[in-house]
This record gives sequence, C-alpha cells and structure tokens, in this order.
Amino acid sequence: MPEISRFLGVVISMYFDEHNPPHFHVRYNEWRAVVSISSKC
Repeated sequence: MPEISRFLGVVISMYFDEHNPPHFHVRYNEWRAVVSISSKC
C-alpha cells in the first residue's frame, strides 16, 4: 500500500486504483480506519 505520510506512528496511505468513493486508510498500532473524501462543502 503506497504511503502518503508517516508521523508519530500513524501511517496514512491510499490506493490509486481502488473502489469509489475516494478514501484513504489510516493505521496506528492495532487500530485501523478508512476516511472518505467528500467534495461537498
């Protein structure tokens, strides 16, 4: 998984060819999260 950023043990990554909606993955030790990217303001 391509890493976008790594800081204080938090790893943020994103696949370029993954399913919609656009999102990124966050890992911290045993914790995992998927965060959607919204274009609505």
